[in-house]
Amino acid sequence: MTDSSKLLYRTVLPAGAHWSLRLRRGTALRLTDIRGGANVGMLFYNPENLLERYNAPDTMKCQHTFRLTTGHCLYSDMGRIFCGIEQDSFGWHDTVCGTMNAQLTEQRFGASDYQQARNDRHQNGYDSFLVELTKYGLDKRDLAACLNVFSRVSADEQGNLRLESPALPGASVTLRFAMDTLVVLHTCPHPLSQAGAYPRSPVEIALPADLAPLPEACLTREENRRGQANNALYYLGTIAPAGTIAPAGTMLGDSHAAPAQECHHD
Repeated sequence: MTDSSKLLYRTVLPAGAHWSLRLRRGTALRLTDIRGGANVGMLFYNPENLLERYNAPDTMKCQHTFRLTTGHCLYSDMGRIFCGIEQDSFGWHDTVCGTMNAQLTEQRFGASDYQQARNDRHQNGYDSFLVELTKYGLDKRDLAACLNVFSRVSADEQGNLRLESPALPGASVTLRFAMDTLVVLHTCPHPLSQAGAYPRSPVEIALPADLAPLPEACLTREENRRGQANNALYYLGTIAPAGTIAPAGTMLGDSHAAPAQECHHD
């Protein structure tokens, strides 16, 4: 668990839940798999222009990778960097397989509804994303291929995909944001999950108190340096003095804006 004295915010999201948050650039988001075996489906949007969203194909292609881990950046469809993976104790996160819908969830884990199971019903990732997206005026047309944190997927020589061993208790990943970002996530099962029962692994969500730019580990590739240059052009006119980060829309000398706002979860 994270030291709460060094946090701006902390919550524990149960399995089968959904949540969203607008994060300011320079802030970090740390996810911790408390019991092991969790999956966190994530989508990212530009809150100033919700048509700009996470692009999984470009994220993999420009960094020549199938897996995502420390040092990789997550790209928008405008060639900008939403965030970089600053820290990762798990080592492999999927961004290929998408999310599970209601039909597949029922086939895999059995029928379950609120009248029978209350908050322990079998939530699915597709509908969970939609619940959060509607809070911002978005709908199913705005869904994109998602990131699945704590899920390692491998491919054999025939191209068949398989979900590998789950994360151990305490596995964590930290994202450092390079632009203001609307984060939408759920804690529903991965679509390749073969668990015998609906997974019940809670996830800690924490916002560390520090502000910082992308770490150098995320800027070793020329492609990522170009992505950072695209971010700089987007925020032209909001450059802060050395060692500080000016949120979009602020003038030099202004205090830092609140690092997070519009938090929602069920």
